[in-house]
Amino acid sequence: MPDLAYYASLPRTRGAAAALLLDDLGQVLLVKPTYKEGWFLPGGVIEADESPLAACVRECEEELGLVPRLDGLVCVDWCSPQNGVDSVNVFVFGGTITAAEAGAIRLPPEELSDHVLVTPEKISELAPPHIARRMPHSLRAMAERRAVYLENGREQPFGAVP
Repeated sequence: MPDLAYYASLPRTRGAAAALLLDDLGQVLLVKPTYKEGWFLPGGVIEADESPLAACVRECEEELGLVPRLDGLVCVDWCSPQNGVDSVNVFVFGGTITAAEAGAIRLPPEELSDHVLVTPEKISELAPPHIARRMPHSLRAMAERRAVYLENGREQPFGAVP
């Protein structure tokens, strides 16, 4: 029988999941929240007992009104505690969106005010730094059909860790 008191005493981690959706031209779908500045990938907080993939699918359905075609995990970014906020593990899943799907997006007006498809070069102008810094790594990993591990947006060189 598991020691429930022991498990209850272990630290908890926060998680978020996002969808990196590209159209046929290689443009990235971004959404604009009503409650904070900047543009973000569709996604959000992983709820209790929810997997990162399930959270990504749920958030996309809630935010976009559609379930995207996801091809797999492209990035995990561990973000250290800052400004009184605990550390968080961000899971980014890559996928595609058609022009018809992009045209049919239904945003929840209380949460999101707009969406846009932008070239990867424009992301750093629109997204907050903590979002923009993981995008080149995520896009490269998506193109190479692999996943990348980041810490605070910086790729970790495996094999060089003592």
